[in-house]
Amino acid sequence: MQNEHEMLGEIIKNARMKADITVEDLAAKVGVGERFIYRIENEGKKPSYEILFNLIRELDISPDLIFYPEKPSKDSEIED
Repeated sequence: MQNEHEMLGEIIKNARMKADITVEDLAAKVGVGERFIYRIENEGKKPSYEILFNLIRELDISPDLIFYPEKPSKDSEIED
């Protein structure tokens, strides 16, 4: 089972790829360095509330996906 930080990194990475945004572009939009985004996505780095808020808004991620991962998402309900 993945821990919460691995799940967060995976959620951020998947949302970024789905939005077709490069790490460089996302970092610039959120106001952090590229390495910081890589560390969130791949190394389990925990972003501050402000950065997490900016990532959620920039990538149009449902906060429920991050804070309630056990709750089925609307996308999975549509697929069923």
